[in-house]
Amino acid sequence: MEAVTAPEVAPGPTLKVKEASPADAEEPQISPRQGAGSPIPQLLASLEEQPKIWLPRALRQTYIRKVGDTVNLRIPFQGKPKPRATWTHNSCALDASRVSVRNGEQDSILFIREAQRVDSGRYQLSVQLGGLEATATIDLLVIERPGPPQSIKLVDVWDSNATLEWTPPGDTGNAELLGYTVQKADTKSGLWFTVLERYHRTSFTVSNLIIGNSYAFRVFAENQCGLSETAPITADLAHIQKAVTVYKTKGFAQRDFSEAPKFTQPLVNCTTVTGYDTQLFCSVRASPKPKIIWLRNNMDIQGNPKYRALTYLGICSLEIRKPGPFDGGIYTCKAVNPLGEASVDCRVDVM
Repeated sequence: MEAVTAPEVAPGPTLKVKEASPADAEEPQISPRQGAGSPIPQLLASLEEQPKIWLPRALRQTYIRKVGDTVNLRIPFQGKPKPRATWTHNSCALDASRVSVRNGEQDSILFIREAQRVDSGRYQLSVQLGGLEATATIDLLVIERPGPPQSIKLVDVWDSNATLEWTPPGDTGNAELLGYTVQKADTKSGLWFTVLERYHRTSFTVSNLIIGNSYAFRVFAENQCGLSETAPITADLAHIQKAVTVYKTKGFAQRDFSEAPKFTQPLVNCTTVTGYDTQLFCSVRASPKPKIIWLRNNMDIQGNPKYRALTYLGICSLEIRKPGPFDGGIYTCKAVNPLGEASVDCRVDVM
């Protein structure tokens, strides 16, 4: 990580200064109980610059580093003659095997080659000169990836959904958890896909799963350092099966469509010219299908080559081929089925 080397002009909000009265420092006076050779007034009189600490802005809030990072803190200070600078960790002396300190004329450097979580805590720099003292505190937090959730289980499966539950990790990596990442993988491809990220609860329902596939699930914990290195996987697979739909038909009464013949469109009287073919039309409705009989002047003309009769979808037609003067008269169409009969007629005149 980068070393903190740029000082701020103004002291940080955590700066604490303990010093004697300025008046005593500038114009020391000898109390009646002090002799002329007392060392304290002589020392204060020799001060050229009182001790003071400039705390860099980045160190005024909790200073966070990852496990294995280098910690290099340079804290500028002032004071003449050269003050005595000392460090403490959680109000105790520093561990010389882990932390090294170098004090210069105008700064003090605290160095940790590979930070570990045990190095977290409150570091205090004290600069003393005579009876005056300036202090500054730095909160160092060394973090690492969290441990995985302790367990995960498949609670329920229905339709295309699966409900999961898990327990928080036993080790958060010395930092607050940012949430959980849930992933799914179907047994066909074996590839893991992220369902959601930074989810804060410990239960979730995964939806829109594909019917016919089987799924496994896993959950990662996440903090400022990233995701946990491992993740527990559900012991049971979620089998998404197609629901079997049973259709029940309601009974109904069979309707009887039987009907006696009934003409819905009658024949129409017409006048034609000798030698020109003429057609007669009518329509009939009946069930079962009726038998159609054509008559001329009450005489059956079935089989006569001069006439051609057709019936299609209830429409009855009669073609009179090149009629002559004696082909005029009353034409009748009769429909007959087992339920009854009906007939219509018209007059044809040949000019």
